[in-house]
Amino acid sequence: MEHLDLDTLNTLKQVMEDDFSLLVDTFIQDSSDRIASLRQLIEGADADQIRRAAHSFKGSSSNVGALQLSALCAAMEKKALAGNFNGLAADLSQIEIEFAKVEDSLRTFA
Repeated sequence: MEHLDLDTLNTLKQVMEDDFSLLVDTFIQDSSDRIASLRQLIEGADADQIRRAAHSFKGSSSNVGALQLSALCAAMEKKALAGNFNGLAADLSQIEIEFAKVEDSLRTFA
């Protein structure tokens, strides 16, 4: 599972016990909502809102061990902080691709 940190997932599974599958479902739904929100924010070109949304997505991704997804969100956050809108739509496409892989891996793990 190259898209997920198994140590993080195993720890979460131990802590959450029977609620782990709910955590996975919540993360997947929340992430889908975050991606849709980022798409709208990028179209509106509001650097601060993009930065905030990417920062939040970065944190939730990291919390479930989706480190590559978190890194992609961090890169978007950094671009938005610098007011650099070049390639943000392509960056979001990369986030969507990685999220699909994370979703598949999480569903397999759960």
